[in-house]
Amino acid sequence: MVKVLFICMGNICRSPTAEGVFRFVVKEAGLADKIEIDSVGTGSWHVGDPPDRRSQEAAARRGIDISHQRSRQISSDDILEFDYLVAMDRSNIDNLEHLVPADMTQKLSRFLEFAPKLNHSDVPDPYYGGVSGFDVVLDLIEEASKGLLAHIRKNDL
Repeated sequence: MVKVLFICMGNICRSPTAEGVFRFVVKEAGLADKIEIDSVGTGSWHVGDPPDRRSQEAAARRGIDISHQRSRQISSDDILEFDYLVAMDRSNIDNLEHLVPADMTQKLSRFLEFAPKLNHSDVPDPYYGGVSGFDVVLDLIEEASKGLLAHIRKNDL
């Protein structure tokens, strides 16, 4: 079983969206029994909360239901158990570098590294913007999900 953990700041916008989209992509590929997927935040502000309403609505417009998810904060067990620690942006990486032991940093990546043709480094945080920002995030996440799945197929399955 390959374990993938998506990480953003509060685990209510980008990382739950990534979890939902990647889960959909993996299921469509018939690999749901081979890849475990979860998401967390680096902060504790929203622990126990569902994804932001705008994230839920944007995902639902594309046929993806993320309403059942609940925010949680990353733990030391997560760092040990997951094979892929996939951060949404540079600031998440900076926070994680203080938590991830030096011998495990190879697990750490930015999500858009799996979508190099997009020419973006970070999935932008849509929280303080308008509704259209959530669709932009979904576009980026859908493309990176395909690239991550291709990477896992090539290297882990």
